[in-house]
Amino acid sequence: MSKPLVWIMASAPHHSANAREGLDAILAASAVSEDVVVYFDGDGVWQLLAGQQPEQIRQRHILPTYGMLDLYDVEQLFINPDALAERGLELDDLSIQPEPLTRQRFLQRFATSHAMLRF
Repeated sequence: MSKPLVWIMASAPHHSANAREGLDAILAASAVSEDVVVYFDGDGVWQLLAGQQPEQIRQRHILPTYGMLDLYDVEQLFINPDALAERGLELDDLSIQPEPLTRQRFLQRFATSHAMLRF
């Protein structure tokens, strides 16, 4: 079994280009690696909030691309439930349903990954 490539998505969706660039990197990596893991933490949980209207602030809508991750065989999606709770959000508020995994359990599980990239 190969070691996974891990993305920690921790940036708000429209505050900077981090969310878009991270998502682009995930899609590119999925072409060369079968073991891609995505973890939403901190303000990164906002990236999955349903009902966003980024066109109102002239931003590209990245949420539909997250819905296509299955087509790219990116199936290991996790989210920090504490980050959701801190922001008054629940899994039902999100457009996709990543698996809840605390930060501690996430780090225990993926501490030996090939690389961790934070966007």
